[in-house]
Parts: sequence; structure tokens; C-alpha cells
Amino acid sequence: MCGRYAASRRPEDLVGIFEVEKWEPEETLAPDWNVAPTKEVYAVLERPLKDADSPRPVRQLRRLKWGLVPSWSKTPEGAARMINARAETIAEKPSFKRAFSARRCILPADGYYEWVTGAGERELEVEGKKKRTRKQPYFVTPADGSVFAMAGLYEFWRDRTLPDDHPAAWWVTCSVVTTEAESGPLGVAPEEGPHSLADIHPRMPLMLTPDRWDAWLDPRRTDAEELKGLLAAPPEGLMRAFPVATAVSNVRNNGPELMEELDGPEVGTLF
Repeated sequence: MCGRYAASRRPEDLVGIFEVEKWEPEETLAPDWNVAPTKEVYAVLERPLKDADSPRPVRQLRRLKWGLVPSWSKTPEGAARMINARAETIAEKPSFKRAFSARRCILPADGYYEWVTGAGERELEVEGKKKRTRKQPYFVTPADGSVFAMAGLYEFWRDRTLPDDHPAAWWVTCSVVTTEAESGPLGVAPEEGPHSLADIHPRMPLMLTPDRWDAWLDPRRTDAEELKGLLAAPPEGLMRAFPVATAVSNVRNNGPELMEELDGPEVGTLF
């Protein structure tokens, strides 16, 4: 799954990396090293510009709220539960299939966080001696330092309790597409610890390599069978993972130190 990630790159850099044609500087977000559900995040998407003479889709960098609200929802209350969309069922689930057909986006990140329960903590839990076990966070990021392009979906939702001219009348929300975690060896693995992403968690965000960006973002591609081909896992060995401070577990903590690699896990022996 993806429940927390880091996104610290400047919008000017993202504009260049993704060949964005339109971005409004007033939509700038502060760097965020602890992105949590319901926060605003950057998304790269393609759609025609409002009131433009041409219907041509334009690549844009937009601010979206993380936690998808389907257009048919009566309220946005379930947004925090819609942060992930499983690749295996994305074409059939009512909450996601319309967005999968025509509203796909890329959510740029430095990487994502995932938590592992220590071996000793697991034993205490099994023995009934501890109900709330401590978990060691790991940061997963491209081994070559490139941007982590997470496949995403976005949707528009109209708040009918507000007038048309209200700035909050329309919500634009998103979800991260997830897939089975890679079981092959990491591109860079810690000396002690997980040797594959599946050792950390059975799910992971779907990483889009640059050769898939154009096809994924193109809203004119609507054939479900063709689009399913874009959900294939990327080549193995592109990622690295390392332990980080447990401070990231508190959403109120935020700063580049959350992504700093530790010499070893803080929470005992893990593997």
C-alpha cells in the first residue's frame, strides 16, 4: 500500500522533468517530507484547458487532495479511505473505473515510507504480552536518485452545499495505484534487513518508468484492455530501501531529516 510518502522537489524541477506545459506559480506547495492522506499534493495530468480554443489535452502540474472522492459520492467523508487503488481491480471497481478510463495522473515523490514490525515485537504480540507493537519505518526510493513517478487517478467532485462561484465548490482528489511488491532483489539493499520490497510489505505504489508517462497521461486512451498493459510492474532492481527514524511515524513531524538513512533499525532485530 502507500500510506505516507515524501515530496520535496521544487515545482520548477517537476515542470522540466515531466515536460509540463502549464503550471500556475500561485499553486506552489511547500516541500513535504511526510505527506499523509487528505493533504494537498502535486499531480501531473493532461486535459484540455478551460475556455481554450483547442480541445487538445495540455500537460499540467496541479494541486490535488490525496484521497479520492468519486464524482457520484453524496459526501466526501470516505476520502481518507480512498488513498490507494489496487491495480488488479482498478478497471472494475465503481470508485475507480471511470477515472482509470480517462483521468489518470502521475504523483511525483522522492519515495514512500513503509513500516515493519520487529521480530521481538512480533513475538510479544503473539504471546499476548503486547497489544501495540513498535514498528520500524523504511524509506523506499529509486536507487539512481530519480523522481519516483507513482501512477495515480484523479476525480472531480461537486459540493452541492456551496454556490457555483464558491472557491471550494469543486474538489479535485486523487489516489495512488498500488500493485504487488517486488520479490526480486533490491537495487541497493541494507547490509542487514530486507532484501526485497516484498520483505517490507506485500504492496507498493505502481512506479511508472519514463517510457510509460505519455501513454498513462493521455486521456484519449480509453480502451480498458490497452490500459491494463500499462499496469505491468516495472523492471526489478530499480529501488533501494533503508531504515529511517521513527519520528516519521508522527504526521506532525516534517523535515528532510525524516529521509536520512540510519546505520541500523531503531526497533530491534527485524529479519
